[in-house]
Amino acid sequence: MVQGFVEQFTYVGGFAVLLLASLGVPIPEEAPIIAMAVLSHEGAARAWIALPICFVGVLSGDVILYFAGRHWGERLLNWRVVRFVLSKEREERIKGAYRRHAIKMVITARHIMGLRAAAFLTAGIAHVPFWKFIAADAGAALVSVPLGFWLAYFFTDQLHEALTDVRRTERWVGVIAIAVVAIALAGIAWFKRRRVDELASE
Repeated sequence: MVQGFVEQFTYVGGFAVLLLASLGVPIPEEAPIIAMAVLSHEGAARAWIALPICFVGVLSGDVILYFAGRHWGERLLNWRVVRFVLSKEREERIKGAYRRHAIKMVITARHIMGLRAAAFLTAGIAHVPFWKFIAADAGAALVSVPLGFWLAYFFTDQLHEALTDVRRTERWVGVIAIAVVAIALAGIAWFKRRRVDELASE
């Protein structure tokens, strides 16, 4: 019963975070995918369920943005929060790119966190055919999502070791940084004292 609850919470939580990330919240898309993979490796989730949820979660926000732009594009552009993400200059550049390279634009935007939400909203505003949009977006996700998931899944143990090494390295970097600052301050103090002595002797 507890195992089932943890699994369900993991699936819903992972999907929710991926949805927020795809809607433009500044969350790296890779982070929840890696988390789902690690939880699957540790037995808190089932990989054959977690991976499809990651895929659907990644695409869900993209589709929402596309249809929002297609049906309410002009009204959405009047929202200040939308204009913060999609300025008029960026909108015109993206529209021009879609007119020339729609599929390339979708595939490129899929892998750029700061551009993804603005690009997919603009795809709807520019009335890029949905079949072309979803084919390019899903095709790109079919490569990146399973690749990231399985790499994290199979290298979970190495990931733990790497994090341990990172923490150890951070401690050494901190010690070295403190030592460098102390030496620098001592050097500055010595230089000032010497300069004062030189001025006093003149």
